[in-house]
Amino acid sequence: MIIDTHSHIYLEQFDEDRDEVVENALSEGVNNILLPNIDNETIIRLHEVEKKYINCFAMMGLHPTSINEKYINQLNEIEKWLFSRSYIGVGEIGIDLYWDKTFIKEQIEAFRQQIIWAKQLNLPIVIHCRDAFKEVFSVIDELHDDKLKGVFHSFSGELDDLLHIQHYQSFKIGINGVVTFKKSNLPDILKHVDPHFLVVETDAPYLSPVPFRGKRNQPAYLNHIINKLVEIYGVEKYSIEKVIYENSIEIFDLKR
Repeated sequence: MIIDTHSHIYLEQFDEDRDEVVENALSEGVNNILLPNIDNETIIRLHEVEKKYINCFAMMGLHPTSINEKYINQLNEIEKWLFSRSYIGVGEIGIDLYWDKTFIKEQIEAFRQQIIWAKQLNLPIVIHCRDAFKEVFSVIDELHDDKLKGVFHSFSGELDDLLHIQHYQSFKIGINGVVTFKKSNLPDILKHVDPHFLVVETDAPYLSPVPFRGKRNQPAYLNHIINKLVEIYGVEKYSIEKVIYENSIEIFDLKR
């Protein structure tokens, strides 16, 4: 059994064949699909998909690339939902300085506030971090305690960044299709980290693994990521699947 810890199958890219996508996932052993929110425009879609499929679980959060001068209004909506019903986590939240640094201050403030809510609700956070490890670590270092845990989604840092994350002892690294890319340095970096720190994800419809790179991603493709981890660690596929599955159960408290 495998858990896709990060997928956006509620987006319009799946409107024509979402039933088939979910069935494909189940047939490939992907028994749960975790759905991080993006912003206020995706909340209705997110809830509709979670309601329709019993193996899909929603998170609630505001994505850093959706933050602008009116971010307070969006945060108020996120807060309303977070404290009105159950979610599997707070996400997708974080800091992204790759596309635009205009609202860096607002991104940091939104990130900090959503972490505070996650701690109040005893929920894990799912962190989007792109060209912003310094800024993300600054906030996490400030707020980290025994109530804070989560996943660094789509890890794209260097070995020093990975070791910093390991030091927290309460975060996992989200590994997706990037690990299969020919020019990725991620396989070499992962050799320095125990699989007990990893979870797997697709980020569907984005970041399809080889041999589907450039095409729409879907949860059923998780096995290609698992196979790459088997190659990296040189162990039996079952042992990697077991560790990854237990990591996912632990961080998202799925036994409840």
